[in-house]
Amino acid sequence: MRVLLTGAAGFIGSHIHRTLLDAGHEVTALDLMLPAAHGPDAEPPAGVDRVDVRHPEALDARLTGIDVVCHQAAVVGAGVSAQDAPAYASHNDLGTAVLLAAMDRAQVRHLVLASSMVVYGEGRYITADGTEVAPGPRIPADLDHGLFDNYAPSGEPLTWAPIDEDAPLRPRSLYAAAKAAQEHYASAWSAATGGTVTALRYHNVYGPDMPRDTPYSGVAAIFRSSLEAGESPRVFEDGGQTRDFIHVHDIAAANLAAIERPLGAFTPLNIASGHPITIAEVATVLATARNGKPPVVTGDYRSGDVRHIVASPQRARRALGFTAAITPERGLTEFATAPLRATAAAGAPTWR
Repeated sequence: MRVLLTGAAGFIGSHIHRTLLDAGHEVTALDLMLPAAHGPDAEPPAGVDRVDVRHPEALDARLTGIDVVCHQAAVVGAGVSAQDAPAYASHNDLGTAVLLAAMDRAQVRHLVLASSMVVYGEGRYITADGTEVAPGPRIPADLDHGLFDNYAPSGEPLTWAPIDEDAPLRPRSLYAAAKAAQEHYASAWSAATGGTVTALRYHNVYGPDMPRDTPYSGVAAIFRSSLEAGESPRVFEDGGQTRDFIHVHDIAAANLAAIERPLGAFTPLNIASGHPITIAEVATVLATARNGKPPVVTGDYRSGDVRHIVASPQRARRALGFTAAITPERGLTEFATAPLRATAAAGAPTWR
């Protein structure tokens, strides 16, 4: 199968690239090589062309004969400030819209889209009697006083439950807003063209070759950098926020399955390990594996962060036959000494 892969030099994209080649697929690999992701003056690796997906003429030249597009190119991270909004809108949303238009011109009708759990905003919550409640955004004044959990309007504490793909989208960060917009563009493209879209909602991805030392890095890499510097990992809030961490090798396997098995018109799927873990536990596993300093719980918080977001991976298992092979405890233990990207990213992304 002939696959056009965007973001092919990135952390996730590079793993997908190798997995596709190992599976015998022919890959046209593209990456813009943004300094915010790859460092200053970075050149594309062998087999990857420097291409901006916002330039239609560059896409038209490369989509001829392509069977499926695997779209990984994106500015990632929750966003440091409101000034990052144009970069997310330009690279993620405009880039996706230009790509979809080019796919239509080339009559390419199958898209695998890198989405994210962040489109849900907060996860799923229930009361003691099983009633589902959608909490509003947490109040800064409460967070300042260390009140991190979500409560029902009655004041009853809420318990998290696994979220499935039918949950409404309630993005609460700039990145989340961009990812939700990508899904909406892809769904509308599917309706207009008859194409198929599989939107893979990644949960917290980690693994070898993860970028380091940038506010846009994942938390596992940030903890790793602290431990390498002989410092304690700094855990925000009280450390009790719950996530699902999935290894990048499993992410690559899910993309391979989605490429080889087109589904319905627009099919979102949670791509998760199915093994919830708290952020404090992540920091502790990494510190223990490296014989480093124990984590420090700071009570700090970030605007746009949510308390708990844990997935149900059942639909991906049924639709794609995909089940994550690596548990967070095993994967994070290995990640504690795995190689990270040698070149740190450079500054915030620009939108031009």
